[in-house]
Amino acid sequence: MELNKKHCIPCEGGLEPLPKNEAEDLLKKTQGWEFSNKGIKIFRKFIFDDFISSLDFVNKLGALAEAEGHHPDISFGWGYAEICFFTHAIGGLHENDFIMAAKTNDLI
Repeated sequence: MELNKKHCIPCEGGLEPLPKNEAEDLLKKTQGWEFSNKGIKIFRKFIFDDFISSLDFVNKLGALAEAEGHHPDISFGWGYAEICFFTHAIGGLHENDFIMAAKTNDLI
């Protein structure tokens, strides 16, 4: 099933982060995203024409994050939004992070 068709599952810890090879395979399915922080997070910078477009995107992402129960770190300003996903409860990457990356891509 495509990542953007899946839903996040609750993760409250007790799991190991994804093995590197699994994370690499999932990253290939999330166009524009890259590893950061030694591979324990994924990151993408989105570029927009103005502030209101950045704000609109961030608001849509906030609503999506609430609906899925999986929240990104967000930094934004005039013409950009930087998004970072990782699963805090396990200190690394989970399939949920890649699901959200794929769904975030669908917002633009």
